[in-house]
Amino acid sequence: MPAAPEDTVLHRLENNVSWITLNRPEAMNAVTWAQRERVIALLAEASADPAVRAVVLTATGKGFCAGADLRGGPAGGGDRVAGDVARMIRLGAQRLITAVLDCEKPVIAAVNGTAAGIGAHLALACDLVIAAEGARFIEVFVRRGLVPDGGGAYLLPRLVGPQKAKELMFFGDAVPAAEAARLGLVNRVVAAEELQTAAREWAERLAQSPTRALAMTKQLVNASLDGDRAAALAAEATAQEINMTTADANEGVASFVERRTPKYLGR
Repeated sequence: MPAAPEDTVLHRLENNVSWITLNRPEAMNAVTWAQRERVIALLAEASADPAVRAVVLTATGKGFCAGADLRGGPAGGGDRVAGDVARMIRLGAQRLITAVLDCEKPVIAAVNGTAAGIGAHLALACDLVIAAEGARFIEVFVRRGLVPDGGGAYLLPRLVGPQKAKELMFFGDAVPAAEAARLGLVNRVVAAEELQTAAREWAERLAQSPTRALAMTKQLVNASLDGDRAAALAAEATAQEINMTTADANEGVASFVERRTPKYLGR
């Protein structure tokens, strides 16, 4: 019998941080259909739950995520027809990456080991990336004769520029954590035994921050990469207008005037 999704994707809420942990170490956490659906659901819940103010996405064992495990998905029948593959990618890998990008809470990837294929894109879609020293990022698609999917051709050029993105995708070489940090794919590299602590420190710091302001900041930054200057500036002004109606914005201004430490409630 296949393991239940609750066993292959662990979840806990701790100090207003939603911890989502891929738990198939025997398969280097290659993500199954059931795991993908559970991660998507947990990210949607994080967006809607006021008790959640930050998210950490990590994994057990030696691998963060070795890519997609296509076994264990809904049974298909008959011959493949035009449109089947595009539909599978659109409803599968792309939904997973979009769920991270669209989550209204900041998402930290704590990359404990190899992140390959869609696993690399899952990490790079997060807002902040902390990697263990032994972690590696691999655009493995070319090794299988495939086009990068799961948002890779969207994410990588925005992180490292088009020329470097093509190099990573054309050759499929493993990028060690230190090199990934130099390229701007990773925010911090820490010793393996310090990974959980480092992720917790950042996540709990974010969980004490003005949650709605962070959500709109994330949205502004992500949208700015796709639009022109006028649209970005208009969106910025609108976001600030909305943000100034929140309790946390009023608390931030009041605490500054009163020369005290602000206490944000996430509202």
